[in-house]
Amino acid sequence: MRGALALFLPAALLASCGQEADEPAGAPATAIPENLQQGELPAQPAAEAGIGTPMEERVATLGLLNKRNNVSRDLEMRPGEQQRIGDVIVRLQACERTAPWEMPRETGAFVQLLVRQRGTEDEFRKVFSGWLFANSPSLNVVEHPIYDVWVKDCAMAFPGEE
Repeated sequence: MRGALALFLPAALLASCGQEADEPAGAPATAIPENLQQGELPAQPAAEAGIGTPMEERVATLGLLNKRNNVSRDLEMRPGEQQRIGDVIVRLQACERTAPWEMPRETGAFVQLLVRQRGTEDEFRKVFSGWLFANSPSLNVVEHPIYDVWVKDCAMAFPGEE
C-alpha cells in the first residue's frame, strides 16, 4: 500500500498544476492582500514517517527574475510561506531533495506564481503552479513574458548525513 501511495502522490501533485511594474533591486517585499493569504499546509507523509527534515523546517532558495529590467533576486522561503515583490507573489508549498545515497541527485520545489493584473490594485492571476527542478529547468517551465522563477536549493537533512 505504501509503495502505491509513493507512486501516486507525485503524480497527484503534478496533476494539480493547473501586470507588470518594475521594482528596484533592493525593493522590500510588499504586503500580500488578505484574500490571497495562504492557508496551513496539510501533513506531509515523509515527515510522518520520520524521514529527513520535517517540511516546516526546510528552507528553499528560489531565484526570481524580472526580465523587463534584468533584476534577479534570491528568495529564501519555508514551505507554506509566500512573498510579494512588486507585482508578483511567489508561494512555496514544498521543497524536496533526494537522499545522499540516491541517484540521480535532484532538488525540487512546488511553487506557485501569481502576477498582479494590469490596471488593478490587488487582483492577482495564478500564472504557474507546479514542481520546478534545479537540475531539469526545462522539465516544467514558468511561461510568463516578464517573470521567471527557478529552484536553487532545498536545505534539509537526512538521518546519518553530516
